[in-house]
Amino acid sequence: MPAYGNQNGHVHIVPLKRTTTPVHQIFILRPLTRAVALALCSFTLCAVLPQQVMAQASGTQAANERQAYNIPAGPLAAALRSLASTANVALTFTAEQTNGKSGNAVRGQFTPQGAFTVLLANSGLQAVQLDNGGYVLRTASVTGSDAVLPAVTVRDNAAAETATGEVHGYLAKRAATATKTDTPLIETPQSISVVTADFIEASGAVRLRDALAYTPGINVSPWGSDSRFDWTIIRGFDAQTPGYYLDGLQLRNNNGWAIWQTENYATERVEVLRGPTSVLYGQTGPGGMINVVSKRPTEEPVRELQVQLGDNSRRQVAGDFSGALDEQGKVLYRITGLVRDAKLEASGLPNDRVFIAPSLTWRPTSDTSLTVMAHYLRIRDGSSYGSFPEVGTLLPNPNGQFSPKTYVGEPGFDHFNHDQWMLGYMLEHKLNDTWTVRQNARYGVIDLDYRQVYNKADFEVVNPAVPSDPANFRMLQRFPFGSKENVRLFTIDNQVQAKLRLGDWQHTFLFGVDYQNSRNYQRTYNDGSVSPIDGYAPVYTNDVVPYAPWMDARTDLKQTGLYMQDQIKWGNWAATLGGRYDTATAAVYSLSDGSSTSISEHKFTSRAGLVYLHPSGVAPYFSYSESFNPTATIDPVTNTPLKPETGQQYEVGVRYQPPGSKSRYSAAIFDLRRQNYITYTADFSPKQTGEILVRGLELEATFQPIPHMNIVAAYTYTPKADVTASSTPSEIGKQMQAVSRDQVSVWSDYRFTSGIKVGLGARFTGSNYGYQESAAAKLPSYTILDGLLAYDFQRWSLALNMRNLTNKTFISNCSSGSCRYGDMRKVIATATYRW
Repeated sequence: MPAYGNQNGHVHIVPLKRTTTPVHQIFILRPLTRAVALALCSFTLCAVLPQQVMAQASGTQAANERQAYNIPAGPLAAALRSLASTANVALTFTAEQTNGKSGNAVRGQFTPQGAFTVLLANSGLQAVQLDNGGYVLRTASVTGSDAVLPAVTVRDNAAAETATGEVHGYLAKRAATATKTDTPLIETPQSISVVTADFIEASGAVRLRDALAYTPGINVSPWGSDSRFDWTIIRGFDAQTPGYYLDGLQLRNNNGWAIWQTENYATERVEVLRGPTSVLYGQTGPGGMINVVSKRPTEEPVRELQVQLGDNSRRQVAGDFSGALDEQGKVLYRITGLVRDAKLEASGLPNDRVFIAPSLTWRPTSDTSLTVMAHYLRIRDGSSYGSFPEVGTLLPNPNGQFSPKTYVGEPGFDHFNHDQWMLGYMLEHKLNDTWTVRQNARYGVIDLDYRQVYNKADFEVVNPAVPSDPANFRMLQRFPFGSKENVRLFTIDNQVQAKLRLGDWQHTFLFGVDYQNSRNYQRTYNDGSVSPIDGYAPVYTNDVVPYAPWMDARTDLKQTGLYMQDQIKWGNWAATLGGRYDTATAAVYSLSDGSSTSISEHKFTSRAGLVYLHPSGVAPYFSYSESFNPTATIDPVTNTPLKPETGQQYEVGVRYQPPGSKSRYSAAIFDLRRQNYITYTADFSPKQTGEILVRGLELEATFQPIPHMNIVAAYTYTPKADVTASSTPSEIGKQMQAVSRDQVSVWSDYRFTSGIKVGLGARFTGSNYGYQESAAAKLPSYTILDGLLAYDFQRWSLALNMRNLTNKTFISNCSSGSCRYGDMRKVIATATYRW
């Protein structure tokens, strides 16, 4: 009698139906049993007899065994093969039964029958266990009450989606970045995007900026190819200063070159909140923030090994392991790490990385959890960052165009050595159904040794008598740069949350006090002597002589913030109100002359938003938000610090999330202003008269038009990103950053029932006039293609990712006579084994 699983997870017994349709058979025998079976019969006879052998050897035992499963949702045939392999059972089914159907995710401890029930729920199919221990796939049906045996309930141990947990697929429905509480995205009155680990993997994103390439409102290549950092521009403003976020705590940057780094392989999701965010986070830029959410310990076992091979001698080994250390599941662990050995394309210098991130979660009770997280990162890089003169990139050169494969630094001098470690914890205790307290803290250290020879925008004139001589447009003038830095950062965030119901109004109050202290020792020079180099046929001279540093100082930054937020729900309405008061200080101590400068600032910021939640899934919203960022600049007239820069944004948008679907669509228009930014007069005196106005439209969609197909699309329209006030009249009406009016990206992939997956992405960036519109001509628009070819079978996943599939040469930015090329093609083959 077959087992039938209904939508409630109950298992019933129903009569079998015979079929004459040709079938697929999967023989997953235990080693000893399989050896006996093969010894007793030929392969053709095994198509009929294996279940009889299995029934005697291991059928009953396998049927009653509970074991861990970690099978993702996907095409039904592939999911069935993976489950049968994990369970070590034989399974028979037809192609007609599985074509066009998907299997549910199976994660947790199950018997084989229970695992099949979860996987096949709502498919109209059932896995029937035969007397000999094997299974056959049948149409689910109930013929009468006499055939029904007592129900068996099967519970899936996988937890529902949370704001910090794993997301299966590309569509996340909850996040914490916008509110510091676990909140549905559709209730958030501000533009926010979530890039999941599944999408990071599918799109072949190696760096953080690669992962954001299909997110609206972001330029991920503002300064060209750069192996050092993940520079990004959000809504027309630099997002890396004052810093990205890791698990909700800021990675504060001090305007140096010791920039905190993250690792995609250890990332569960990346959340991008666009627009000012100071109410919850203090000092931030007006464009928005990027929060990287780390992989955390899980109760369900994770066992993964990965090997990568790629161009430029790329070789990488990675691993991810997680699970419970005790039978009760009170102590969980996770270890994620990788080792990479690679070269940079143009120079052949190292592009090596070592990363390891251990974490431990302790749950003494259901109301208390403590997660301790640490990581160590070692980077040995030669730096791919560089530029060429406009003449030879953007403008014609009698010698032709400079090649992005040409390296004009000094291999014997250049290096980027970065060592980083962090240790932190996240503590949460639920006092009762109303009150919850949290404390998140982290301490980190960076040691940086960076030096590189850059070229200037000028050519070395070798034949002054004939200015048009092509030889005058070959030799590049250069200068050395170097910085040694040590950064120490401590951050802590204390929160009290209260959930109350007052009449028809539901409130989620959040009260918080956060503090951060950053100290940076920095010794930096950007002058010296080095021979010119031929930009078309370089010969490296290794005659670099650095001059004295222009900065030899220690910078201390401190910030204390007190904030409050109320999320209110009544009827179909959801509102968010918040306010914050900050005290920020900056002190610079010169180690060369013993002088010091100290600046203290105070600022109040606010935010308000309203969402209407229509039952159809349509959710229009309106919001207002503010930001502030102190400056260390002194007014030479009053000898007092200038006021903090501020940001203000008005945003109107709408989201559409059809109930029960795996899709979401959003649109937003915004008016964003950066105010009090510092400009300089003709005599180089600082004046706080600057304002930049950015207005735009952003569209975003994540949906599945047909089964097994995913589409992620984004469009950004920015008709205005101009300086509207400045003490330098020539700046007014021009852009500060290089902002293109149009940006479009589309990614689509499709998984066949055979387990093969193909994907293609396109990213279009419109033309602009470079940084501060200083380019001599308009930078051409460009379109970049990305590709994926993958195959999943049993416990293996194979993937071939290609970024910049056609190896298109493009200029990403120009400034002050120099231009920078974007990333060239990258090809990476990945083999992942999970068990």
